[in-house]
Amino acid sequence: MNIIVDAFGGDNAPLEVIRGCRKAVDNLGINIILTGDENKIKQSAKENNISLDDIEIAHTAEVFDIHEEPSEIIKSGKETSLGKGLQLLSEDKGDAFVCAGSTGALVVGSTFIAKRIKGVKRAFLAPILPTAKGHVMLLDAGANVDFRPEMLVQSAIMASAYMEKVMGIKSPRVGLINVGAEETKGRELEIQAYKMLSEAPINFGGNLEARELPKGEFDVAVSDGFTGNVVLKLYEGMGSFFAGSLKGIFSGFTGRLSALPVLGRIRRFKKQMDYTEVGGAVLMGISKPVIKAHGSSDANAFYNAVRQAKKCVDGKVIPTIKESIGR
Repeated sequence: MNIIVDAFGGDNAPLEVIRGCRKAVDNLGINIILTGDENKIKQSAKENNISLDDIEIAHTAEVFDIHEEPSEIIKSGKETSLGKGLQLLSEDKGDAFVCAGSTGALVVGSTFIAKRIKGVKRAFLAPILPTAKGHVMLLDAGANVDFRPEMLVQSAIMASAYMEKVMGIKSPRVGLINVGAEETKGRELEIQAYKMLSEAPINFGGNLEARELPKGEFDVAVSDGFTGNVVLKLYEGMGSFFAGSLKGIFSGFTGRLSALPVLGRIRRFKKQMDYTEVGGAVLMGISKPVIKAHGSSDANAFYNAVRQAKKCVDGKVIPTIKESIGR
């Protein structure tokens, strides 16, 4: 299995990317293709004593600037490390692509270079969020703002396939993010989507109010991209708030002393809330697995993003989605 990784995407590239990919090659039994400046990759690896054995480099000197218009990826950005990775994916040189670069460019490039699955209206950004009972996939998290009801149905079908094949959840429960539990609540989008989701080949559990999301009663939460992005940013913000508050509570001598009896629980909670343990957000609807790693990803996050991509391939997520959308 070949996983393509953008070596220059993210705040900590290329060193943390290389470290994460080295660990992936050593532990997952896969091959890695790094895209980017070959000399810089080799220099970084040499300076940090990282072996590049079994890691191929697809050289390109340019890097896509996150401040550029996303559409430039299909114009002037084809020779960037991000564009090169998508091109290799479209040419079947790799089975999946991992990138921590520009989200907008990745969505546009994946759509027009790697291409969407036949029948899929849009690509959806789908991060995995921690809950009290495990994880929930949220989509769309910002790739699209204008939505039609059938797009919500497609996103629910694709997310259900992922949660079953990759996360091992049998018959994942789908919720529609709304302002109330009643089926008559919401805008015309939610009202029509509720009816269509009720008839779709998924385990639809009805409307989902945002406060219910962390409880873990739902495995998939669907919404338009504007609402989903607001939910995602609030979720991330509250996670940082809790982490900072917890650190403050157990600071100082007495704080550290009082933390000793519950240190194991604190560590488990911290790991549960750590985004690096999941890897990244899946770009649903593309003809091959594309994983959007967080911009601040470290080596562990890149390793888990590659592992996530491998699980998508092993679990045959894309063929399952194609079959479901076809039906």
